[in-house]
Amino acid sequence: MNSRLFRTIIAALVLACAARIVIAAQGNPEAAKVKNPVAATPESVAAGKQIFMNRCASCHGINGEGGAGNDLIGPAPSLVDDKWEHGSTDGEIFDVIKNGVPPDLQMVPWGDTLKEPEMWNFVNYLRSIAKKK
Repeated sequence: MNSRLFRTIIAALVLACAARIVIAAQGNPEAAKVKNPVAATPESVAAGKQIFMNRCASCHGINGEGGAGNDLIGPAPSLVDDKWEHGSTDGEIFDVIKNGVPPDLQMVPWGDTLKEPEMWNFVNYLRSIAKKK
């Protein structure tokens, strides 16, 4: 392969990767339009906390401040800060809970094991533990 073609292919790959990172950082525009149908009542938040403790605290930490990871998976991000790489609207957070984070799925999808109201309760819980500025 000649060097010009090789450089062109490498440049295209770099641009594709950069575009993918930008898209991931922006979240899911369609999911962003979805509104949370479950009111953030004390009961909803408590139910969401229970789900978090049973399914998420082992990776994201008991307070949601992130986890160290291990030999198999990288560190889990904080769920209480203002940086949400996959979108920060209720709909985008719901989408991540339901579908995980493809393509590597270090964040597994919960859509097959949780009902929609349970996922919305979890969104309400995350909102309740978010650090206020």
